[in-house]
Amino acid sequence: MTLYKYKAKDKEGKEYERSVEAKDRAALYGIIRDEGGTVVSIREAKSITPAFSLDSIFGGIKTHQKIVFAKNLGLMIEAGLPVTRALAVMGKQSKSKPFKRLVSGLEEDVKSGKTLSESLGKRPKVFSALFVSMVKAGEESGNVSSSLAIVAGQMEKSYLLAKKVRGAMIYPAVIVSVMIVLAILLLIFMVPTLTVTFEGIGAELPLSTRIIIYLSNFLIGHTLLVLSILMLVIIVMTLFLRSSSGRKFGDIVSIRIPVIGEMVKEFESARATRTLSSLLAAGVEIVVALDSTIAVLQNHLYKKALERARAAIEKGEPMSAVFIEHERLFPIFVGEMIAVGEETGKISEMLKGVANFYEDQVDQKTKDLSTIIEPVLMIIIGAAVGVFAISMLAPTYSLVEHI
Repeated sequence: MTLYKYKAKDKEGKEYERSVEAKDRAALYGIIRDEGGTVVSIREAKSITPAFSLDSIFGGIKTHQKIVFAKNLGLMIEAGLPVTRALAVMGKQSKSKPFKRLVSGLEEDVKSGKTLSESLGKRPKVFSALFVSMVKAGEESGNVSSSLAIVAGQMEKSYLLAKKVRGAMIYPAVIVSVMIVLAILLLIFMVPTLTVTFEGIGAELPLSTRIIIYLSNFLIGHTLLVLSILMLVIIVMTLFLRSSSGRKFGDIVSIRIPVIGEMVKEFESARATRTLSSLLAAGVEIVVALDSTIAVLQNHLYKKALERARAAIEKGEPMSAVFIEHERLFPIFVGEMIAVGEETGKISEMLKGVANFYEDQVDQKTKDLSTIIEPVLMIIIGAAVGVFAISMLAPTYSLVEHI
């Protein structure tokens, strides 16, 4: 739960301030609407984390399981099964104990009188604001099965896209790691043996050979120091990247890396537009839909941009202007398509089209990147091996010349 401080206007137009605890901004907007107010501004005061919560039990649910859960639950509800019966069937079918506990908890909540969306909302570490908002919209429109199908499709597309991007990055990371390990092993075990031979030659060693020998001697003589420094660097970097400042730094760097930066922009644009489109298609109010989309996004730059879009809508301004203004984050095509959607009243359809386009773009670029990376890595490995081989063989040729 988070403590929010907000300003709102009542039905007579008078401003008032209050503080209230809510699960997220979407829930807060519901509270303000129920009291008959109109939001002016919202500020987070502090997070309230209970010592023990249901989330600690259900934290092991994987994304794929949630996708299957949404699909199957939607199909069973569409077939006419009550929510409690559908949840009971899913619990019996699953072999995962954490998932069984999750479904059992949801079933008990629904039996006790809670709506499905309320029950899902009690588990924010398992079900995102998007998931909860979509189900709530389905309950209000009387079409939960359709909402579950939409959210399952949205999650699956985002999941597969993220998986492809990670897959494209894993290959070069593994190759570079293996190269570093092999280089260390050669410096520790192979170079010292050759160094003894070179000392007997008496010839002047090339600069590259002297550098390699120096690195080998330093590594052997200060092994613990080198390992300690390496471990310290890894720990500091990990802690930094997990911190708020580190994540913000990573967000900024990620969109500025050549080639990768464009992929990141298109990936985040696809995720934002896909999520927003799904929520609007389910009948969620645009301000609440933007809040849920903000919660789904990871990059703080994109979160801020959508917060600006939400503020613009609250002031009666067009949302497209904010996307066009943030051209360094969103390709110009995004803002222009949203502008067309605003003019024609088909924002959801336009957003879906934009999401499809950039998902295809990212998919193709990950394939191209995988194709390009392999020969580039081969060239780098060949160059490294060549430098090492020449450096180690040059003194041997010197010996032959002296003979």
